[in-house]
Amino acid sequence: MTPIITQTNCPELKLVNRGKVRDIYDLGEHLLLVASDRISAFDVIMDEGIPQKGYVLTEISKFWFDQMSDLVPHHLISTEVSDFPKVCHQYRDQLEGRSMLTKKANPLAIECIVRGYISGSGWKEYQQQGSVCGIKLPEGLKQSDKLPRTLFTPSTKAELGEHDENISFEQAAEICGLELTQKVSDISIAIYERARALADTKGIIIADTKFEFGMMGDQLIWIDEALTPDSSRFWPKDQYNPGSAQPSFDKQFLRDYLETLDWGKVAPPPKLPEEIVRKTGEKYLEALQRLTA
Repeated sequence: MTPIITQTNCPELKLVNRGKVRDIYDLGEHLLLVASDRISAFDVIMDEGIPQKGYVLTEISKFWFDQMSDLVPHHLISTEVSDFPKVCHQYRDQLEGRSMLTKKANPLAIECIVRGYISGSGWKEYQQQGSVCGIKLPEGLKQSDKLPRTLFTPSTKAELGEHDENISFEQAAEICGLELTQKVSDISIAIYERARALADTKGIIIADTKFEFGMMGDQLIWIDEALTPDSSRFWPKDQYNPGSAQPSFDKQFLRDYLETLDWGKVAPPPKLPEEIVRKTGEKYLEALQRLTA
């Protein structure tokens, strides 16, 4: 088993960002994205790392980028440390199995969220207003129901520690332009629907997911991660039962545990029991094993 790494330390590399999960290094022509074992919930990073989480995120992203390369170009160059610039090789023990050498792009200012089932913030809005991101939906939907059609529901990008805000297609178009917003909407839905069909054959329901895109010159490319348990809701198909929240292969398991605590969902985070840490790691690993079996 790979050691738990919650933070990388590569002094000879230029660290440009440490996000909720990834440490990003600027290598000049390219970026190095390192998926740590950090986990966040309610936009708060937990103190404990999750075993093999960074490895799982990297392998799942690699799998999906390969599956979708005919739909849209992506930023992944290699996940093999031996392919990275020589200056990276001294940090192999930190980078092995959890790193992506990627092309540089200018990220779009929106998150591209696709929903195939009604859950999370979409369910909360539907209960109050009968809509999701302003899109009117039929009456009588139950929590976790499959939606009549796949929805593109963008959001803003929040700073670390703040919450993303759901916005309408029209608001996204004001930020990115109508033509580009329509393009990322079409691509996001196409990727999601292909992924949902493939995952279905592996016993997984992908309820929703979040994509990021960027511009490399005048070319749109898919960046960040790809349909991982951090960016998606993965439900076991054989336990699917609409009308309540579903069991999951993602960090919803951790969120559900945290909801039982008297904690205000702000830093500092509560201490996680060893069993919760272990079970969370097992769920991530099962998602990878099912998808790539």
